[in-house]
Amino acid sequence: MSIVFHGGGVAASVRAYGIASENWLDLSTGINPVPPALPSFDLQLFHRLPDADLFDDVRRAAARFYGSGDVLPIAAAGTQPLIRILAAKVEKGRVAILSPTYGEYRAVFSAAGLVVDEVSRLSEVTAEHRAVVVVNPNNPDGRRYSRADLLALSLDLSERGALLIIDEAFGEMHPEASLAGVVAHHPHLVVLKSFGKFFGFAGARLSFAIAGEEHAATLEAGLGPWPVSGPALALARYCFDLDADALRRQIFERAGQLEAVLRGAGLRVAANAGLFLLVEDARAEALHAHLCRHAILTRIFDYRRDWMRLGLPADGAGLARLQTALQNWSGR
Repeated sequence: MSIVFHGGGVAASVRAYGIASENWLDLSTGINPVPPALPSFDLQLFHRLPDADLFDDVRRAAARFYGSGDVLPIAAAGTQPLIRILAAKVEKGRVAILSPTYGEYRAVFSAAGLVVDEVSRLSEVTAEHRAVVVVNPNNPDGRRYSRADLLALSLDLSERGALLIIDEAFGEMHPEASLAGVVAHHPHLVVLKSFGKFFGFAGARLSFAIAGEEHAATLEAGLGPWPVSGPALALARYCFDLDADALRRQIFERAGQLEAVLRGAGLRVAANAGLFLLVEDARAEALHAHLCRHAILTRIFDYRRDWMRLGLPADGAGLARLQTALQNWSGR
């Protein structure tokens, strides 16, 4: 399988630029930089295997948080194992991935022996496709698809037994667009949720799949017993009771501040997805390198040389540091 590069490569940047890791401002990921305060944990969570009651409690809390009704989300250690299990289940043939998007989908589905068609519009999905992957909102361009269009696609795919995977990793920024609440009526729809991005605890490695009975059974069998650690489950249980609206407002406020700094530097902000912003500029690679020389890490893309994605600074000091580095850029 080909290697897919993601954000968060501080160690590689340390080696490339000779700047100590503690001096870097990492804006290369789309993770909430100001997570809620951690609760006190029962140390027994680290000592024993998580019991069934804890799993069941967290699944019920996740259903309330994501609005999936009677369909209990399935917990996994990140989205990656869920993608692999789903790829193995898809009938051999062609898969459509709305692209450009999260690169692991192409890599995993190709490795599973499927022919991957990277399409740019929903209208390009054909009767040949045995599965369709849509990231909504999309990463990295922030594109959003309407619920009506996705529901129509789900019904069309269901009629021929084809699978629709909706990845809502950044969906908590627009919960009104989620399809989690309709899974019970769409047997071939699977909605994937990332816990760590919105709450800022990516290191907990926790995601959820919301699926009908057939696909849920496949996922649970593929994940096996104890797919998630007790501490990660307890953290999720705590976070699902927090004020998500307040957290969302704080994220959008920081995103607005970042957008103002970028526009003030004469850059075109092509997308503001809340947890990340996308700059479109022919000088993106040169700007990325300039910021790296100032120990500020952003994300660039080999398939779009004019794109640079930035996550949110955690505080005013980080934002001011970025602003100063942009002011010192000779490419302005």
